[in-house]
Amino acid sequence: MAPVRFTRMEDGTREEYEYLDRLEQSYAHATADRVLDYFRAQGATLEGYAISRQQHALQTATRALRDGAEEEMVIAALLHDLGDALAPYNHSEFAAAILRPYVSERTWWIVQHHGLFQAYYYAHHTGGDRNVRDRYRDHPYYQATVDFCHRWDQSSFDPGYDTLPLEHFEPMLRRIFARPPQVPSAPGSAARNRPTS
Repeated sequence: MAPVRFTRMEDGTREEYEYLDRLEQSYAHATADRVLDYFRAQGATLEGYAISRQQHALQTATRALRDGAEEEMVIAALLHDLGDALAPYNHSEFAAAILRPYVSERTWWIVQHHGLFQAYYYAHHTGGDRNVRDRYRDHPYYQATVDFCHRWDQSSFDPGYDTLPLEHFEPMLRRIFARPPQVPSAPGSAARNRPTS
């Protein structure tokens, strides 16, 4: 593929931007492949924990699936800590940003805030405020985030748990990332908008 000729964005032509848009849409269609590749690389053990990042994520998703969660939430459980390696201080926001175009506002919000809500289980042991989540007590997704953390996330560090393999979740992940994206932060984007629930 030939590159465009402009060296400053303001000099680009309609034809060049239409060409780039086609290439970017093609690239976006392969997002599931890149997410899976990155997930597979998360095998390093969390320092001090009995299981790896990957095992924790798979265990969280397995618990969500066995609890009857919707497919979208199962994949959110699988990817909720995807940012641990690259964004250790804001991993929740990292994972939420990846999911946002493909999931409902509720699912996005839960992933976005799960790190803060998870502090309920440990912050008081390290000098923090375990009830920091209460600032969102009146938010419509507060209880759903409490439940996500309590039922699936905080309990998924068990090396003896019968955890399903990634291959079990891959078709679900591909279906979620095949959805028409909603891109609220890109006005004028060629991406189609999907209603949120």
